[in-house]
Order: sequence, then structure tokens, then C-alpha cells
Amino acid sequence: MDKVELKFLRITYSHTHAGAYALILAEAIGDRRLPIIIGGVEAQAIAIQVENIKPARPLTHDLFKNVAELLSFNLKEVIINDLVEGIFHAKLVIEQDAREVEIDARSSDAIALALRFDCPIYTYEPILSAAGLKVEEGDEDEKTEGEPKKERKSREKKSVTSASIDELRSMLEEALDNEDYERASKLRDEIKRREQTN
Repeated sequence: MDKVELKFLRITYSHTHAGAYALILAEAIGDRRLPIIIGGVEAQAIAIQVENIKPARPLTHDLFKNVAELLSFNLKEVIINDLVEGIFHAKLVIEQDAREVEIDARSSDAIALALRFDCPIYTYEPILSAAGLKVEEGDEDEKTEGEPKKERKSREKKSVTSASIDELRSMLEEALDNEDYERASKLRDEIKRREQTN
């Protein structure tokens, strides 16, 4: 299967899951985004590395990196290799003495480690095609133009289940404009479900 390289883009607060966050990965060469819902603790572990904050004692991911350095093994790459019932699965590709092994991991842990080891993050094309969201050029740069975010959100009164497919497409565009990738992902799934049943 063809691998697609991803880059860490940002972490945003989840509007639909209390206490949860959306980890946004961007296609390295392309315009798709891959949103992954993670918990607050996992978001903090990633944010600490991104913000270059040094905790007084090593966190679990830092401990893993310290152990890797002492035992002379390296994290070669991280692959988000499966999507089961909306949950992403990942694997760590570890190399030591010209030998590679793969270890299953939660996607949030895999990303936290990839950032610490400065190693590439990949997924497979079928996963990105199924769960990725396409961002049109300029969408992320035009936040200040037109209607404010709050007003746009207040207009989205129709529920996903009662909206027509055209309304869902319009809601999807607005969610992408607002960088609400979690909502966009749900809308995309609903559109695909309806297209398959028709």
C-alpha cells in the first residue's frame, strides 16, 4: 500500500466532546487534513513537546526516548495503519542494529513519540481517502473575512440527521472554514452514508 506522509499541524479544542481535543495532521504534499480525537492528557503530552516545555521530571514519552537512547534503538517512523469504527490505530517502526520491529500503539502516543524523535509520520492512502478532509486553498487564511465564526455556527440549527444532502455539503464547507475538523469529519461520514444508500 502507498504511504502518505503527514505533518503535525495543530491541536484544537473539541466542540462536541467535552474535555477532548482534535489532533490535526496535514498531508505533507497535498491539501487534506486528518483529524484524530484525543483526550486532554494526550493533548498535553503533545503540546509540551510542540511548545518545547521541559517538565521537571520526564513524562512517559520522554522516558521512552531516554530508554531508546540508552539501549541504542531508534524510532524510524510512525504509521497510522488502521481505522476501526472511527478509532485510529498506529504502529511504531523501531530499528536497532539493522533490524526493524513494529510495535502497536495508540495514535496519540505514536504522534507524541514521533515529535520527540523527529521522525516521519505516515498513513496509507485508503485511510486518508476515507477519513481525510480536503481543505480548499485559502480556507485557513480567510478566517477574518465575511461572517464571524459565532454567527456562522448559530445558523447551523438543523441537525445532521434532518438536513438535506445539499445542506450537509454546505455545513461541511462551513465546518472546514471554521477549522472544525471534527464536525467536518462527522458531516463527511453522513454524506458518504447517504450516497451509499441512495
